[in-house]
Amino acid sequence: METRKLGRTGRDIGVVGLGAWQLGADWGEVDEGAAMDVLNAAVDEGITFIDTADVYGDGRSERVVGRLLAERPDAGLTVATKMGRRVEQTPAAYNLDAFRAWNDRSRENLGVETLDLVQLHCPPTEVYSTDAVFDALDTLVEEKRIASYGVSVETCAEALTAIARPNVASVQIILNAFRLKPLDEVLPAAREAGVGIIARVPLASGLLSGKYDRNTTFGKDDHRNYNRKGEAFDVGETFSGVDFETGLEAVERLRPLVPAGATLAQFALRWILDQPGVSVVIPGARNPAQVAGNAGAAALTPLTDADLATVRDVYDDLIRPQVHSRW
Repeated sequence: METRKLGRTGRDIGVVGLGAWQLGADWGEVDEGAAMDVLNAAVDEGITFIDTADVYGDGRSERVVGRLLAERPDAGLTVATKMGRRVEQTPAAYNLDAFRAWNDRSRENLGVETLDLVQLHCPPTEVYSTDAVFDALDTLVEEKRIASYGVSVETCAEALTAIARPNVASVQIILNAFRLKPLDEVLPAAREAGVGIIARVPLASGLLSGKYDRNTTFGKDDHRNYNRKGEAFDVGETFSGVDFETGLEAVERLRPLVPAGATLAQFALRWILDQPGVSVVIPGARNPAQVAGNAGAAALTPLTDADLATVRDVYDDLIRPQVHSRW
């Protein structure tokens, strides 16, 4: 698999990673055996970057990733976790004492002394402009609790504020064929600063897999059911904030672009990898077959200019009015 440098971490990682949100059972139940099957398949496919968070299953996702690290110590993995969403979302909650406590829990869950990359997990907007927060993160690096730190953001404005910080190694942001706004300023600014870009929600919560239709339903414990209007967290995390019916219409316009032998999901992932400045894309997977399919996107030929223009046209016609001004 092609590798790219993950911003200021200095680490080389495969361009397709694995998002481990679903292993915390926030997309429906996934037992530990199935979770380990997914993680082992990822290593077997050459995936070297795994993204998790302390809040995914209240630590469950971190613990199964930690088991993988213990069982396959020679896999050359870089594991990114996140912190901050297990407490009330006020700027005052983001302080050095809290960071140390959160780090200690993640280090125990993952079974490591030093965390490879810790990201602030979509904190209140004011946090990105608070010098004391980044001084505290620098202290964690000095204490060797973490090797590098980054941020996970909801908006492009938050991303640009974080990129201006001298020691932010990476920015994780929603980027997919239904979220083009980061292409305008965020990716160019990140390239200029040497900051890595981790593209999350790459398939718009599965919409861009092309497997859904108007009759598709989701379980009560699946955020694609309980968060459609942002009832639990930012609605932009579910279907990228796009109305489900509109997303289905957009998918049908994109489907003819998929090359022979590929899937719509692979096409959507390849579109992300073709955007200058992207370090890694982190699709989730519920079984080894999905892992293999996602990894296969890295082998696709880059998209043509005509394909890229069509993605832009579909976005402008259907998606832009719903999302562009919001995030």
